[in-house]
Amino acid sequence: MRRAMHIHPLITDSESLKSLCDRLAQSDFVAVDTEFMRENSYWPDLCLIQIGDREEAAAIDPKAEGLDLTPLLDLLVNNEDVLKVFHAGGQDIEIVYNLTGKTPHPLFDTQIAAMALGLGEQVGYSNLVESLVGKTLDKGARFTDWARRPLDKRQIDYAIGDVTHLATLFPKMLERLRRTGRGAWLDEEMERIADPSNYENDPDLAWKRVRISSRKADVLGRLKALAAWRENEAKSKNLPRGRIMKDETLADIASHPPSGQEGLARVRGLSPAWAGNDIGGRLMAALASAAPLPPEEMPGREERGPGLGKEGALVADLLKLLLKIRAREGNVAARLIARSEELELLAAGRREGLSILDGWRYEEFGRDALDLVEGRLAFAVRGGKLMMTRTEKGE
Repeated sequence: MRRAMHIHPLITDSESLKSLCDRLAQSDFVAVDTEFMRENSYWPDLCLIQIGDREEAAAIDPKAEGLDLTPLLDLLVNNEDVLKVFHAGGQDIEIVYNLTGKTPHPLFDTQIAAMALGLGEQVGYSNLVESLVGKTLDKGARFTDWARRPLDKRQIDYAIGDVTHLATLFPKMLERLRRTGRGAWLDEEMERIADPSNYENDPDLAWKRVRISSRKADVLGRLKALAAWRENEAKSKNLPRGRIMKDETLADIASHPPSGQEGLARVRGLSPAWAGNDIGGRLMAALASAAPLPPEEMPGREERGPGLGKEGALVADLLKLLLKIRAREGNVAARLIARSEELELLAAGRREGLSILDGWRYEEFGRDALDLVEGRLAFAVRGGKLMMTRTEKGE
């Protein structure tokens, strides 16, 4: 009979943390979670780190005076022998990247694994635990103020519960993946989310996150300059980007720049004070320095959308229907197999650089998708059921 997992008291001193990390470094995997606040800041305010394996688990207080996190960070980013397990770990990974300039590696994300096992597109952690472990999670402390000290027992128990359940959940998922032969499917996805470039906030690339309808080089050049300016303002003040300026306002100014700083008073989303204050002056300086976006930086066909036309759009819709059918038949989340953008590119005639035409995605879906686009596969209704049939062209 498996013995109960040992739960440590809240770790607030460097000696206890080093001792814990030395033991965890001998494990084949560790489950990791964090609690943080970022509603009022640019950088996430790390408030708690939870980590555990099959035998023990602990919560670590990164705000504890004098606590040296080096052994923990070394375990997460430099120890290649220990697999780091997260659930929907994007923001947790971002925090580690901000602290070290590296991402945890190797890693495993149970939300992505759940997609390969047909458990849902973006299954929530509590639903996953209830489904595979048979435990119902206490959600009462979910929206607590993690930055406030002292943390009470209920908060700490709630936080540690996330990794104790994760440490139980992961081996069960791993066994299912082995039985279904789908473990290899996830290698590419796990490497993708471990790529440090996902977590870099390069001011010169910030404009790509802002929605704007114009594709004029001068407008996009202004957008690039303004987005970089906002990113740097947000970083320097440690404020959320939207607290500096909303995306819609940024796009509006890029499209319709004022002739002088006094014109900022008439921009929707800005207070009249911008017409004369320092931040308004810095905004205008960013505008003045903007140059038209060079041809090599202009959004490519993929980013603009392939311009399908009516017939191409119908083909893309058929591909999406085929994807739903194949995902249902294979009991796998459609989103793991293909994204809408790839289907549209395939419908528009693209054949190179598409993940659905390579590896397991090709076997599961891409071969049929290509046959459908090139006329070798068709939909038919027989006996009231939708089916796929080979056409004469494909025989």
